[in-house]
Amino acid sequence: MKHLVIFARAPQLGRVKRRLAGGIGAMAATRFYRATLADEIRRLANDRRWTTWLFVTPDDALGHPVWRSAGPRPRLYPQGRGDLGQRMTLPFRVLPPGPVVLVGSDIPALRAGHVARAFRLLGRNDFVFGPAGDGGFWLVGARRLKPMPRALFAGVRWSTAQALADTLAGLPSGYSKNLADTLDDIDDAQDLQRWMQAARPIRPARCGA
Repeated sequence: MKHLVIFARAPQLGRVKRRLAGGIGAMAATRFYRATLADEIRRLANDRRWTTWLFVTPDDALGHPVWRSAGPRPRLYPQGRGDLGQRMTLPFRVLPPGPVVLVGSDIPALRAGHVARAFRLLGRNDFVFGPAGDGGFWLVGARRLKPMPRALFAGVRWSTAQALADTLAGLPSGYSKNLADTLDDIDDAQDLQRWMQAARPIRPARCGA
């Protein structure tokens, strides 16, 4: 069984996308995050190639309506306590046997094909990572045929250009790894503007223009 984990925060005003809110306002940032999260759930949760789990925070937000935006298929689980690395480790330790791919929830360009490729890479690698252009990563997957390294995310400088490099450095020798597609999350207003420009369809020039 293949497991896809969407790691998500309940879209509560003032508690999500704070760097983005600094550029476009808290209300607009919350609306953007909620729409992006709902679209991601709809695109990925009904794909029968894997079982989808939503690991959500805060733990008392399990009843938030956005989790059901794709219908009844996603399975809910609280992220629990601890720093980001500790919470990201939880799905790899508690889910039933099978490869696990974990993705973020603020990646507008993410499609099912990106997830499928990550699972294919896990067919011959212990770990797979999806790099982001800012030095972080939007995806981490593990085949789970070997024990999970205890210090996989220890000492990672989150939200910096060293996040992926720090994580890769924490992998013990003897664990194989590969890289999936490069995608970007939306952290601030500049990221949003670049994504909107890239996503805007190109209109063909009119004859005589």
